[in-house]
Amino acid sequence: MVDVKLQSVDFSASNLSEANLSNSNLFFAECYNSNFNKANLRNTNLWCSHLDWANFDDCDLREASFMEANLSGATFRRSNLEGASLVAARLVKTDFQDANMNNCFVHGVSVWNVNLKGCSQTNLTITRDDEPTITIDNLEISQFIYLLLHNEKIRGVIDTMGRKAVLILGRFKPDRKVILDAIKDELRNLNYVPILFDFDKPITLDLTETIVTLAHLSRFVIADLTEPSSIPHELMSFVRDLPSVPVQPIILRDQKPYAMLEHLHHYHWFLPTYEYESQQQLLSELRDRIILPAERKVNEIRPEL
Repeated sequence: MVDVKLQSVDFSASNLSEANLSNSNLFFAECYNSNFNKANLRNTNLWCSHLDWANFDDCDLREASFMEANLSGATFRRSNLEGASLVAARLVKTDFQDANMNNCFVHGVSVWNVNLKGCSQTNLTITRDDEPTITIDNLEISQFIYLLLHNEKIRGVIDTMGRKAVLILGRFKPDRKVILDAIKDELRNLNYVPILFDFDKPITLDLTETIVTLAHLSRFVIADLTEPSSIPHELMSFVRDLPSVPVQPIILRDQKPYAMLEHLHHYHWFLPTYEYESQQQLLSELRDRIILPAERKVNEIRPEL
């Protein structure tokens, strides 16, 4: 079955293993305790469906929508959820062991006691479509990070947290995103938690407040000043008042640094700008010229970390 409309259908306790339901509309479906083992549900709309205790093991669920669905007790072992929407979904005792959740959308998700053993979960988008894109690599802390951005009382505990987060400021234009993704991958390899902020999306949050909150959360900041857009203004909003967080600027060598950059270099925690001629050079020197200088400054400023 492909591209069918079965909204509000009752599949409770049904056996749909190995079924082909790709591109179908199953919103408001009742699928309690159903078996979808090895089914093809790619790009299927399961919006607002009751899928609690259903079996989605070994399924193709790429780009599927589980928006506002109840997935409590459901199993997704070894399934491919690449690019799926879990926006506002309920995940209580849900099992994602060995699943692929890369690039999923998780704004508003409710996560309690999930099994993420062996689960790949990079680039989870925690923001709405109309907000600047913020991604993180851990489903269980995604709602916490978003809450930090929207609750003033919780922000007060940020300074007491042990920090592995690294904030990356840059733009998502195709040629620039390659550079940002390379930095994210290397940070992951070194056991950091990269948080990437996209300046190309429309701004509905208070941008300055968001950047300052993320900077407080971070061990250090990497700022790509190539075609910088509003990044210079945002750096000015926190660098002066946040001496505990080093900032490592980078820029493509043929780009002219913006005028305010010289002023920021007056602060010793704003490190010398790393200039590179090519992506290959950046990748080969990433640890020695970007990450290690930032770490040395962290250890100088906050030796207790």
